[in-house]
Amino acid sequence: MDNIRINGIKTYAYHGVFDAERTLGQFFITDVVMHLDLTPASTTDDLNGTVHYGEAYQMIEEIIKGEPVNLIEHLAEKVSNALFDQYDKIVGTEVTITKVNPPIEGNYDNVSITLNRKRED
Repeated sequence: MDNIRINGIKTYAYHGVFDAERTLGQFFITDVVMHLDLTPASTTDDLNGTVHYGEAYQMIEEIIKGEPVNLIEHLAEKVSNALFDQYDKIVGTEVTITKVNPPIEGNYDNVSITLNRKRED
C-alpha cells in the first residue's frame, strides 16, 4: 500500500490531565501516515487521484489546536476519524502524537503514542 506522510506538525495546545497542562499549554508534535492507493495520481498526474496533503495538514492542525482533551490517545483518534471522514481514498492511518515536555520527572527525550487504524467496511 502506498502512503502519504506529514511529519513534524509542531503545534502549541492545551491538552493533558493536569491543570498546569490546561493552563500553560505545551508543544505537541504530530506525525501522520495516510495509507491509500496512489496509482491514479502517479499515472495521471491528477490531484483528484490523491489526498491534497495541504488541506489534510490544515485539518490536522485545527484538531490539535482545538478543544482540549485529557489524553493524546484520544487526540490521535480524533485525527484518524477526521481523515477517514474527509477522504474516502484513505484505507488506513498511523497517527503519532508526541508530548515534547510532559509533566513527569526523569531523563528522556519525549513521550509519544501511535495509533494504527483501518477504515471500517
